[in-house]
Amino acid sequence: MMKKTIAVVALDPRASAFYAEQIESLFHEYADVRSYSVRDGSATGKLPGADLFAISTDAYGSAEEVARHVPIDSVTMGIEVSYKWDTLEELWGIPEGTKALFVNMTETMSREAISQLASLGVNHVHFIPFYPGAVLKEPVELAVTPDEERFVPAGVKRVLNIGHRSCTSGMMIEIALRLGLEALPETEAFQEYFHSMATSNYSFDQMYSRSRKLESQFHILMEILDEGLVGVNEKGEIFACNRKACQIARVESGLVMGRRGEEVFPYIPFYRAITEKQEIPAKVTKLYGVNVTIAVMPVLRQNECIGAFAVMQKFNEMESRQNELRNQLLQKGHMARYTIDDVLGESDCIRRTKEILLKMAVTESPVLIMGETGTGKELLSHAVHCASRRAKGPFVAINVAAMPENLLESELFGYEEGAFTGAKKGGRPGLFEFAHGGTLFLDEVEGMSPAMQVKLLRVLQEGEVMRVGGSSIVHVDVRIVAATNESLEQKVEEGSFRRDLYYRLNALTVVVPPLRERGEDILLLLEHFRCQLNGRFSLSDEVKEFLLRYSWPGNIRELRNAVEYFNYTGSQVIGMDDLPPTMMRGRGKADEGKSGERSFGAPGRKKESGSAPEISAYREAAARFVLGELFDAEERGELMGREKILEAARRAHIPLSQKEVREILGGLAASGLVKVSKGRGGSRITPAGRRAWREQEQNDQLDQ
Repeated sequence: MMKKTIAVVALDPRASAFYAEQIESLFHEYADVRSYSVRDGSATGKLPGADLFAISTDAYGSAEEVARHVPIDSVTMGIEVSYKWDTLEELWGIPEGTKALFVNMTETMSREAISQLASLGVNHVHFIPFYPGAVLKEPVELAVTPDEERFVPAGVKRVLNIGHRSCTSGMMIEIALRLGLEALPETEAFQEYFHSMATSNYSFDQMYSRSRKLESQFHILMEILDEGLVGVNEKGEIFACNRKACQIARVESGLVMGRRGEEVFPYIPFYRAITEKQEIPAKVTKLYGVNVTIAVMPVLRQNECIGAFAVMQKFNEMESRQNELRNQLLQKGHMARYTIDDVLGESDCIRRTKEILLKMAVTESPVLIMGETGTGKELLSHAVHCASRRAKGPFVAINVAAMPENLLESELFGYEEGAFTGAKKGGRPGLFEFAHGGTLFLDEVEGMSPAMQVKLLRVLQEGEVMRVGGSSIVHVDVRIVAATNESLEQKVEEGSFRRDLYYRLNALTVVVPPLRERGEDILLLLEHFRCQLNGRFSLSDEVKEFLLRYSWPGNIRELRNAVEYFNYTGSQVIGMDDLPPTMMRGRGKADEGKSGERSFGAPGRKKESGSAPEISAYREAAARFVLGELFDAEERGELMGREKILEAARRAHIPLSQKEVREILGGLAASGLVKVSKGRGGSRITPAGRRAWREQEQNDQLDQ
């Protein structure tokens, strides 16, 4: 038999010679091995012909450069390297937590070697990449190097030379197969080499046994799948077909194996998948009067198609399975927690609201709940779901204004694997899919971007969603309940909210009354929260009268915060001195029938129609609080940003959101009372604001 020729090409001459020596030790009887190096110039120009070129990844920069040096139509393969077991055992002997330089010719080679060591279990040493040109930032006593001691910096006390990485067992087998020497890996020399390497230490007998085991596992897996599975080889001949596929296609399993796929299954495009090397997405096909989804996936190895698999499933079974999975979400918290009985209140306005909602609940139309912040819109949405025909289905809630647009899209519609950086493996269903058969509550819907409004409109019209990065349509049956604390009509007129979406959502609308309009419900709710928080206080008559006349800008949320504040005062009977500071600042608002409404529209004047932009009446107390915080910050010589204002509001039990703080600051700035800086600069009170604050404090003292 004539000897073959193997050419080994590497960047460094020593590495090239090392790899050539290893290959020659196994193939010396069958092949002549030559080594070439880029650095010594032997690998430049057109190389002599060879039966096989083994080229390291660092030798040439690109495929075009390889083509310039390697004769055309040559058989080429990459050099794959790994570590031997004795090298790993030597490294495992290094004490855990030791810092060591890993010294190699380039940064890339150093980092790649460290990564491979970690994958083989050497992760107890803190390796620091080091290479020519690198700067040693701290003294290190140990250096590990693959025969590159010349690059170890001076001052390192101990050097551990682990030698060049060896060619992998897989690479040696690949060389044998490429040269037509299939029997060679069974020789004793090959077996010894395989056992010395940390990777692929199987003999051929072991590999055969393992393949038989995998084949058995493959057939077991095929039979337990809910889908029909048909596999063909590169010639299109069937080598696998499970029982489910035979049932769907109504064929005998014994008459299938070995026949051409498109002869038995003419409706499955095996030939197209194999020739085009492209996945054929699932399509619905009518088969014996039943809708069946069929998808075909080619099996590629080194860019060559070695077969294909078809997945078949009855459409009604797929829908049923999806519903089963969605129903499991009920066990994960996607369920309503409140009914209409949890909506407390005896006032006429809240009774009327409950009656309207119960009538709306039995329909399938979208419901729009309008009301100020803190009025209990989400609780009412739970109640709508529980009173509807969908009560046993999932209830999913999301605040659409609290998320960036790109995050909101993936949250609502889901995403496919690889749709974006950080996408979860396997993808993730969106909230529309989670809410299938139930209700999706969209809070603060006015904060949705125009692009997202278009997508929501399509779901409402077609009942279909498409995941981010996906190409298939998913049918969803979801009822939308939306909530807003702003006028959507005004948003439509301004052009920030789509008119067609508004009329879709506005099919059934209910306005939740603010707390200040509910009269004695204030005391009823206060008693409910007192019992809930195990409070042991009572209210003086003066406080009761004050609370009934207070404007409650934060509504029920503010009331609960007030009860929690009362609970921690330690007073048995709550008097006027025990009111939260924000209520004391807003006391003039509660007494506006006596003293008239004051605002920060201009220093020393009452509000007048047509003056500069004002803060709305129900946020007056919160605006006073914000101006007071800015006044105090100015006294301390500090600037105050929105986050600090929110933190102060939480300490004072004031229910404020980022959006509300932003709007309040905007109103105060428009009135000339504060100056708002862009970015993280913070806000500061102006001289006019200081005068207004001092005057307001004097007026409050006179009112008392």
